[in-house]
Amino acid sequence: MQWNKVRVLYPHQWILLEAIKAHTESGKRILDQVSVINAFSDSKTAMKEYGLIHHNIPSREFYVLHTDREHLDISERKWIGIRGGKN
Repeated sequence: MQWNKVRVLYPHQWILLEAIKAHTESGKRILDQVSVINAFSDSKTAMKEYGLIHHNIPSREFYVLHTDREHLDISERKWIGIRGGKN
């Protein structure tokens, strides 16, 4: 599904979604195809579920976004440093 269709189906809501197909252009993440995981009325609950899902499946690309955003402006972050491994 594309972002404009998500906005129509879930107006004025917080959405937890997975990027199914995405790419980077000029340091911005472009979400070509997304899948809605869940919809929420508040950001706190959405972020809590994001944390649980991301913890269990860290290799996949999840986002919490509000459907009032007409255009997505997602900056790609470069992580520098050492990450701890699992014990």
